[in-house]
Amino acid sequence: MMRKTTSIFLGFAFLLLLTAGSIDLGNLFNYYGLTVPAYITKDNAPAPNAADNMRATLGRVLFYDARLSVNNAISCASCHKQEFAFGDTAVRSVGHTGGLTGRHSMRLINARFGTETRFFWNERASSLDDQTSQPIQDAVEMGFSGQGGQPGIDSLIRKLESIPEYPALFQLAFGSPDISEMYIQRAFSTFLRSIASFDSKFDVGLAQAPNLGAPFPNFSGQENNGKTLFLTPPPAGAGCQGCHRGPEFDIDPNSRNNNIVAVAGGQPGQLDLGNTRSPSLRDLVNPAGQLNGPLMHDGSKTSLMQVIDHYNLIVPVPGNTNLDPRLAGPQNQGQNLNLSNADKTALIAFLRTLSGTAVYTAEQWSNPFDANGNIDFIGLPLSTQASASFSWKVYPNPSSDWLKVELPQGLTAELTVTNAQGQVIRKVGSSAGFVLNVQELPAGIYQVRIQDAQGKTWVKKWMKQ
Repeated sequence: MMRKTTSIFLGFAFLLLLTAGSIDLGNLFNYYGLTVPAYITKDNAPAPNAADNMRATLGRVLFYDARLSVNNAISCASCHKQEFAFGDTAVRSVGHTGGLTGRHSMRLINARFGTETRFFWNERASSLDDQTSQPIQDAVEMGFSGQGGQPGIDSLIRKLESIPEYPALFQLAFGSPDISEMYIQRAFSTFLRSIASFDSKFDVGLAQAPNLGAPFPNFSGQENNGKTLFLTPPPAGAGCQGCHRGPEFDIDPNSRNNNIVAVAGGQPGQLDLGNTRSPSLRDLVNPAGQLNGPLMHDGSKTSLMQVIDHYNLIVPVPGNTNLDPRLAGPQNQGQNLNLSNADKTALIAFLRTLSGTAVYTAEQWSNPFDANGNIDFIGLPLSTQASASFSWKVYPNPSSDWLKVELPQGLTAELTVTNAQGQVIRKVGSSAGFVLNVQELPAGIYQVRIQDAQGKTWVKKWMKQ
C-alpha cells in the first residue's frame, strides 16, 4: 500500500512539474501600474510604453534564466535574491565556474527612484541598460566575455534564438523576433525599475505627517529621534540625509567615497578608491529585522551598528584622494559626530523602519521557472499560423522508453527535440509522424518542436522519466 501511495504521489508530482512555472501572457502583471506615493518625486524611468508590462515580463524571465550563463550554472537571480531585497548574503557572489565577484552584490530595491544615472559601486555603467549586460559579459560572473577563449555575447544571442519561446517573447515585447543586446538590456532594465518597496513603517508615517521633518505619529520616540538625527546636519545631527536623500533614500550623484576603500577580498594596503555609489537605504533589513547581507562594496560591515560607528568617527585612510568632502571634516582631518550610544541605537531604529514586506514575496518579481527550469507560456504565439483547430499529440507524457508524435492529417514536418538549455538532442527529417526510442536520454524536461515546410513552428513540453 505504501509503495502504491508513493507511486501515485510521484505521478502527481510529475504532473505538477509539467504545469508549474507558467506565465499567462493574456493576463500580465501591471508592473508599471504600481501606486507610487505622491512624496516620491525622483523617477529615472523613461516615458511609459504600451509594451512595458510585456518587456518587464521578458526581463523577469531573463533575470531568472540560468541559460544566460555560459554553462547554464547561474542566473542574475543567483547573486540578486528576492528574499534578500535582491541582494546577496555572501560577501562576494559566486560566478559560473566558482570564481568570486570583485565586489559585494548590490541590493536592487527601488533602482528607479533616484537621480544617479550611473550604476555599479564604481559607477562604471553609464546607465541601467548598460549595467544589465555587463555581468553577462564578465569572465567570472556569467562568462560571455569574448576573451580568453570564452564566447562573446553574440553566442548568447544565438543560444536564445535557438529556444523557440524567446523570439516569440521578443516579438511581443519589441515588435520583432530579432534578439539583440539592446533589446536584452531594455527588457532587463524595465523589469528592474519595476521592483519597488513603499509599504514600510516609514511610508505609513510620512503619509500621516505634514512633512518629512515632522514627528511621525506611528513612530516610537526612539524612531522619531533617529529620524531627526538622520535628517539634521552635524554638529546637531548625523547628517545622513546629505548623501542618502529621503524620502527615496537614493544616493546623491555628487557623492565621493565614504573612506571604506579596501579591495574586496584583496590584500591589506590595496585601495579601491572609486566606489562612490550606494543602493537605496530602503530594505537594509528584512521584515524579521535581519540584515539583507553584509554592507559596503567590500561586504566589510555586518551590522547596522558597525555602519553607524564607521560614520561616527572617520579618520581618512592615507592615500584616499577621493573622500567625500562632507566626511573629510575641517582641514581634511576627518569627522567625529560624537554620537552617544542612545543616538546610535535611535539611528538604527529609524533605518529599520525603511523596510517593506511585499517585495520579498510578490509573485511579479519572483522566479517564474518551475523546479526543472521550465515555464509554460499561456497564449504564446510560437506559430504564425493562427488556427484553433490545429492539434498534434506528444505521448506518452511522461514516458521512459518511446516517444510518439502524431501530426494532423496532411501535415508533414521536421522534428527537433531540445533539452531545457535549448541544446538540440534529436533532429529528424520531414515526416507525417514520428516514433522515437528515448531510453538512453537522461530524465528531465525536453521540448519537442515541429516545423512545416513554410517555417511555421509549434512546440510542446515532454518529460522523460
